Amino acid sequence: MASEETIINNNNAEKSSLMSRVKKECLSCVASVQEGLTHAKATLVGQAQKMTSKNEEEASQADLRTAKAQVEATDAAEDAKKRLQST
Repeated sequence: MASEETIINNNNAEKSSLMSRVKKECLSCVASVQEGLTHAKATLVGQAQKMTSKNEEEASQADLRTAKAQVEATDAAEDAKKRLQST
């Protein structure tokens, strides 16, 4: 009887571990997709700002804002993935 309980407990622990890994991988995937969508949004907004700019300086500023938004999106995704790995 005790050995059956041990086997059941081991199976439950393995299932829990597997579910935990699957959950982490899914959340990591969500963070990557969100990063990609944020990159796309930053690119589209930057292109719109660039097209409506009145001079070269405004166009350069639009490029810088686009690059900054993309870097922030990447940093946020990396931070989320690191938090997932540490738990």
